[in-house]
Amino acid sequence: MRQTTFQSLTYYQFSNLLPHTEIAHGIFTRLGGYSQAPWASLNTGHTVGDEPQAVQANHRLICQALGFHVQDIVSPYQVHGATVGIVDERDKGQVQPETDALITQTPGVLLMLRFADCTPIILYDPRQRVIGLAHAGWRGTVAQVVPATVQAMGDAFGCHSADLIAGIGPAIGPCCYEVGQEVADAVCQSLANGDQLLAHGTNGRWHLDLWAANAQQLRQAGVRQIETAQLCTACNVHEWFSHRAEQGKTGRFGALVGLKKPQ
Repeated sequence: MRQTTFQSLTYYQFSNLLPHTEIAHGIFTRLGGYSQAPWASLNTGHTVGDEPQAVQANHRLICQALGFHVQDIVSPYQVHGATVGIVDERDKGQVQPETDALITQTPGVLLMLRFADCTPIILYDPRQRVIGLAHAGWRGTVAQVVPATVQAMGDAFGCHSADLIAGIGPAIGPCCYEVGQEVADAVCQSLANGDQLLAHGTNGRWHLDLWAANAQQLRQAGVRQIETAQLCTACNVHEWFSHRAEQGKTGRFGALVGLKKPQ
């Protein structure tokens, strides 16, 4: 990924998406916003206790960085599932209920999801000009949200998985993501080669590799162009919000992608 700055903001972009100037995208760090601790400072989440005015100011700054307006945003109420929302111009400014991935073919729509350890996945089909954005924690990964997003892009817009470009963003890494036996069992039961995504830690608990799990699911869905950030949010709380590292008292960083309107 490439680090980019805009005014006070620091955000990251995928190298494999940057040549496609018809889209704007970014995964924004926690730096450079208006929120106060414990949400300092670029919190995008409305449901974590932060002042609404600060969150809205953060949204405006992010949109300015990407060349969109705040009213262009479409976002979901994320529930760690595998529901994919198909959105367009009519959905601007709306929150999609119980949805963990969004796709669109409409220029001028800015997709935004929020994260604090779960995995952001951006998808783009440059042939059909379709974008997708997914949220995958362990529950969403087990529920196959990424394959569901790839399938929805094909069903709704005729995308072929071999044409898709994927970026797996910053998330809690296998170094820090300890899980219990219940999660380990769910991974092994639901994912191919699930045992290979788990490792024993020094304290006897399992460590889950969400990066590898979602990369594996993309490959199995036929996606060939995959870039993984390999940035651990829990290791780098100076730059990212981390629910695990900050014991739940934290904000949410934003991942966004939008098709630009023709000039």
